[in-house]
Amino acid sequence: MAESVKDKVIGIIAEQAVLEPSDVSMDSTLEDLGIDSLGLVEAIFAIEEAFDIQVPFNANDPSESEFDISSVAAIVKAVEGLVADQKA
Repeated sequence: MAESVKDKVIGIIAEQAVLEPSDVSMDSTLEDLGIDSLGLVEAIFAIEEAFDIQVPFNANDPSESEFDISSVAAIVKAVEGLVADQKA
């Protein structure tokens, strides 16, 4: 069975945080997981590559981005939306 978007995103985030995927909960923030701004950018690149999507994220001004990075759940939801848009 193919890996779900959620599992793939959690795997990418866990890799950036040097954690096991089981240590990453949906309500964790990137800060909770110890991911800094560089780790965030690397995670965004990995997500774009894994799903072949363009993430509308401005690393210079994250608060102005349309991509919600407030929690793991928000990131998963945003990626699911981008993947669905791409298939449409």
